Amino acid sequence: MSLTGTQRPHHRTWPKRLPHALTVPATSLWFNLEVVAQRYPDKVAYRFFGREISFSALKVQAEALAGWLQSMDVAPGDRVALYLQNCPQFIVAFYAILRANAVAVPVNPMNKAEELSYQISDAQARVLICAADLAPLAQVANAALAADQQVRTVLVTRYCDAMPATQDMHPAEAPSRETDVWLRSEPPLPEGYLRWSDALSQALRPAVHSAQPDDLALLQYTSGTTGHPKGCMHSHRSLMSNAVSGSWLQSTVESVGLGVVPFFHITGLVCFVLRAVFDGTTTVIMPRWDRELAGRLISRHRVTHWTCIPTMVIDLFASPNYKDFELSSLVHINGGGAAMPEAVAERLRQEFGLTFLEGYGLTETAAASHGNPPERPKLQCLGMPFFGVDSRVVDPQTLQELAPGQVGEIITFGPMLFKGYWRNPEATAAAFVEFEGKRFLRTGDLGHMDSEGYFFLTDRLKRMINSSGFKVWPAEVEALLFKHPAVHEACVIAAHDAYRGETVKALVVLRSEAQGRTSSQQIIDWSRKHMAAYKVPRVLEFVDSLPKSGSGKVMWRVLQDREASNTR
Repeated sequence: MSLTGTQRPHHRTWPKRLPHALTVPATSLWFNLEVVAQRYPDKVAYRFFGREISFSALKVQAEALAGWLQSMDVAPGDRVALYLQNCPQFIVAFYAILRANAVAVPVNPMNKAEELSYQISDAQARVLICAADLAPLAQVANAALAADQQVRTVLVTRYCDAMPATQDMHPAEAPSRETDVWLRSEPPLPEGYLRWSDALSQALRPAVHSAQPDDLALLQYTSGTTGHPKGCMHSHRSLMSNAVSGSWLQSTVESVGLGVVPFFHITGLVCFVLRAVFDGTTTVIMPRWDRELAGRLISRHRVTHWTCIPTMVIDLFASPNYKDFELSSLVHINGGGAAMPEAVAERLRQEFGLTFLEGYGLTETAAASHGNPPERPKLQCLGMPFFGVDSRVVDPQTLQELAPGQVGEIITFGPMLFKGYWRNPEATAAAFVEFEGKRFLRTGDLGHMDSEGYFFLTDRLKRMINSSGFKVWPAEVEALLFKHPAVHEACVIAAHDAYRGETVKALVVLRSEAQGRTSSQQIIDWSRKHMAAYKVPRVLEFVDSLPKSGSGKVMWRVLQDREASNTR
């Protein structure tokens, strides 16, 4: 018999300090910034290489940018794309978009022109806000589109606009020389592009904020098995459900977070753009991972909470200076995206008294749907269903619920579920299943639940490669590889990588005229110019043919199993 409501197994081991579900505020996400700016006007909201921005200053800048967006004819429900690494301008722009009653569309700044073109056109974005170093690429991407698909306005910011001068930086906060040059770069502005500082200096007042809880707030793209990314539609309400969950992490208004996981990704967005503002905590921003800088920032600013991916912890341990870092301020370290190796978790516990709290979630679930409670975590475990979440393990074919210990597909239901995929009703219908009268999401992940209600990941039902927490969909990489003039066929699978967990491997059949004239390195080099770095095949093998089924489909599972057996 199925267990429902308070009868779910994880409720028997649920932290006594916490309710099983949270009452989610019936407001827009913008209202969270209004409240915190009034409560803690002078409190530091974000630090960026030593430059601070308070909650009240954040609100003022966001309102000015919202007024400018509306002067650019951004109407309620219009999409505005954000093409930036982690920086204060990302947060300002995100809340400005919400204040203007519009919809934010974060874009991975590692995306190349073809990937950016697709996202702009699919989202039907009206405005693009990007970093100066990405403006030339944005120009190429926009020019590749038909006139009616292009963004009308591009606003450009420099990262150093939110930084102190190089000579004014404290040595502990200074980036490497190479990073500093990148952050301060100012390539020529493409014709017609506008400057961030000019937009804010107009100090335009936006019209009345009218967005409601169920209005669309975010279009977060996630790749799919079709080869094209799909836009996950999140409302203010679905995002709010995880934005208010700081009590799980034992967070208080005095907590200090290290904002290094990407803000363009759902985890970084929820943790450091939404939850940090709701809780009124301070975030130390890093635009990119740098283990030496991370160690110095944790030490200098007494960081208490660090959300990361396991490879960051592994890399920090590999630093020759890690024993010189003062990490005693850390009270909470959590993350997901990849399993934390048991040996590293044990070292973290022995040397620093910290337990890495693994969690689980999807873009479709606004980040966390499961987490390990600090009071009683389990290693190599997804944790238990989050506030108000009901998850089950079912047979993927029959959808019958399975007993604890049996492996099946994880399905989940809760207040954080997305509305569906943007302009893709077929994919939306396939993503959900009716179960006990509720609309559950099919995660596509195989796992099992133990007798205490903790969930464990076994395998992936979908074809996904998880490289250092970055999700790579083989069909998308294959679609790009097919554009190479020498490629006749390609199949992408996961290969074992001691550092990343998994990496991208491509099996390629060359066209007859290219055989003997094209090297694997040439195709890898070409890939670096046409796709995000984490998608580029690190291993590329030429084969005479690919195994196919009777219907002509490439039997990727055969190749994947062969790869797995070769690494045992």
